[in-house]
This record gives sequence, C-alpha cells and structure tokens, in this order.
Amino acid sequence: MKVLAVGSGKGGVGKSTVALNIALALTADGSRVGLLDADLYGPSIPLMVGIARTAWTQQWTLAGGPAKRLRPLRRHGLAIMSAGFILAEDQPNVLGAFSVQMLIQQLVHQTEWGSLDFLVIDLPPGTADVQQAVMRSVPFTAALIVVTPQDVAHLDARKAVAMYAHARVPIAGAVENMSGLRCPHCRDLVEVFPRVDEERSIWAMGIERLGSIPLDPQLAGSGDRGIPLLVAHPESESAGVFRGIAAELRLRLAR
Repeated sequence: MKVLAVGSGKGGVGKSTVALNIALALTADGSRVGLLDADLYGPSIPLMVGIARTAWTQQWTLAGGPAKRLRPLRRHGLAIMSAGFILAEDQPNVLGAFSVQMLIQQLVHQTEWGSLDFLVIDLPPGTADVQQAVMRSVPFTAALIVVTPQDVAHLDARKAVAMYAHARVPIAGAVENMSGLRCPHCRDLVEVFPRVDEERSIWAMGIERLGSIPLDPQLAGSGDRGIPLLVAHPESESAGVFRGIAAELRLRLAR
C-alpha cells in the first residue's frame, strides 16, 4: 500500500479539496483507495462528501475505547474515515496532545481499511502535534504539498517541506491551487494574487509543480454541496488537472 500525505503550511489553501479529488482520481483505474481526514480540530471531508454528523457526541472517549474497531464509510468508491464521523460538524475537539496521539492511532490502525492500493491522508495545516503524531504512526511513501500563489502560503509551506525532510519523507511535488481565474468570456487566465518572488517560493527549494488549479466556482460549490468535483463535473478543466496530477503521482509513488 502506498501512503500519500497531503499537507500545507497555511490553512485555507484548499488542501482537503485537493486530497479528496486526488483520491477520487486515483480510483479511475480501479485502484482501491482510502482517505483519512486527519485534521482532528477542523475535519471538513465529511461535509465535502455529504455525510456530516449533526448530533453532538456526549462524553466521547476515543470513539468508544481502544478495543472498538471502526468501519470507514464508503462514498464514490472511496473508503473514508474522519474524526468528523465521531464529532458533530459544529462540535469542538477538546482533546489534549496525548489524547490526540491515541485518536490518531485509532483512526489509522483500528479502522478496518481492508486491502488498499493507496491511502491518502489529509493532514491539518502546520507542523504541530497532529502532524507529528501521524508521522510517528504511519510510514509515508511520499508527501504532496498544497500552496496558493501567495507569499504567506509559500512561507509556511517551506516549513512543512523542512518538516518532511527532517522526517525523511520524500516530497512527490506540489499543487498550486487558486492559480488565477479563468475569464468566462475570453477564457484568458487572470492572476488574482500577486506573484510570489521565486527565491521565496517552495519552487526554489527544488519542489516540482505537478499542476495548477484555477479558481473555479464549480470546485468550491461542489464541495459545499457534498458532491466532489470529479463526480459532479468530471468534464471540467479542474477535474482534468486533478486527473493529470493523480496520474503523475501514481508513477512517482510506484518508484
């Protein structure tokens, strides 16, 4: 099984959207793919696939204790597990660092994933406790970095690159999300954000750009409605970009 970490330095760059659609694109050739939403304090994958929990969990203790096996939920051919299946979508996670380590262990090792070809892990932004707990629990094959064309996104992503390097996790490449806006009239790409100085970018660190995804109302809307872009609009430009990134990742993970 190949395990792919999808991470970022900064929040709000569309990391979960990228992780979900990359996971879906990997199923195109019949591959068995799991998706773990490891953003314990802000899980968004349940909403994006239309299975968000509304009832608060009362006095929950690590999903019922260490002996309980968890079953991933299946949507669109994916086996999906998330802390959002335990907590309601508006319920805060109040666990401390030690309990976070235990919960990560349970979501990873006590989930009945079955036989998988790929496990895509959607990490929270940053380089703190959750990221460290996941890297201690999972032997990553490689990592995929998500950035937007903003100086602050690249600044924080450089820290994530350093974290993976320290943990000896190879970086398969990066995706630039929100990379301009396609004009609906002339189809030219309009740059919304100022360009990042090359020497301050992750590209200057030798990270390869695997694809650029434009700002796309269909992409944002499909996630909010609980139907991922590759399911709702498989013919769209962005869906084609996701499929191209997944094809390249499949080759790199095989190596």
